[in-house]
Amino acid sequence: MKTLFSIIISALLLTACGNSDQLTTKKKELETLKADAKTIADKIKTLEALIAKLDTNVKKEKTSEVSTMALTSSIFKTYIEIQGRVDADENVSLAPQMPGMITRINVKVGDEVSKGSVLAETDASATLQQISDLQTNLELAKQVFQKQQNLWNQKIGTEVQYLQSKATKESLEKKMVLLQEQVRMTKIISPISGTVDAVNIKLGQQVAPGMSAINVVNFAHLKVKADVAETYSTRVKTGNEVLIYFPDINDSVQSKVNYASRAINVLTRTFGVEILLANNKNYHPNMVAKIKINDYQSAKPELILPIKYIQKGATENYVLILENGIAVKKIVSINREYNGYAQITEGLKEGDMIITEGYDIINEGDKIIAKK
Repeated sequence: MKTLFSIIISALLLTACGNSDQLTTKKKELETLKADAKTIADKIKTLEALIAKLDTNVKKEKTSEVSTMALTSSIFKTYIEIQGRVDADENVSLAPQMPGMITRINVKVGDEVSKGSVLAETDASATLQQISDLQTNLELAKQVFQKQQNLWNQKIGTEVQYLQSKATKESLEKKMVLLQEQVRMTKIISPISGTVDAVNIKLGQQVAPGMSAINVVNFAHLKVKADVAETYSTRVKTGNEVLIYFPDINDSVQSKVNYASRAINVLTRTFGVEILLANNKNYHPNMVAKIKINDYQSAKPELILPIKYIQKGATENYVLILENGIAVKKIVSINREYNGYAQITEGLKEGDMIITEGYDIINEGDKIIAKK
């Protein structure tokens, strides 16, 4: 019995030892398979990423962050931009009417003068002496004529004597008028009221007709003049709104076209426009002016969008908008473009969220969210 019991115990011990070794082996085998599975999973993930990157037919599910703006409406305006200059309605350069020597200058630069003011004079002594001599003869001729007329009225004397005395008097009167006109012509007289802008003569200087002596400008009546290309002849009219910028003084003013010429210059193919300016001491004749003439204005508020957000397709223009978290393509119709903006007539509505940042790196149907 003891021998049989010992045999059974020994068999059980051998079986237990065998099971323990097998369990250890299986555990090691499982760990090896798990390690292999992780390696394989990593390889699968790497290959899937590489395939997704290389295969353009695979739709990528992603969420992009973009910036948006709400589409609004306003009056759409376009302008014609040209360059002009400041001019004066009354800007005169005065010259002497007779040759001679300057004997008197009555004004200096900056003086305000009235119409009819004598600004300078040339030597009139010779003419004044002639007037003095003629005055004596004229007084005598008047007395002789008066006596001859009295006698003629009394039927005394001859008609010839009367006519001769009359002719002598009238001839001397005409000479007097001529000499007085010559004296007037020795004076430089302002034909307008304004400001003395330049004095180009000196005392004792010899001058002659046609020589610029004194400039007078009426700064109360300034205007801007410019030439516009013939192309715009039907779009630029009297009354159009105008924005004027003076770069030299960094000033701007809003006005209207006072006059638009209907005649086209055959050489330059342009027509002239004039815009009146309010009295301002900062404006000077011949100053450069940059002009923007409003040639179109929408009758009512229109949808306006920066052109840079509009993309060009093969046959259409379109924009991307954010709608329910998705990038949606909207085909748009454009009426006019100006200064980086487009007037949208179809395809959008006020309040649409236009994608403004990131529109160039997303596609229609992509999931997107707006930046906060």
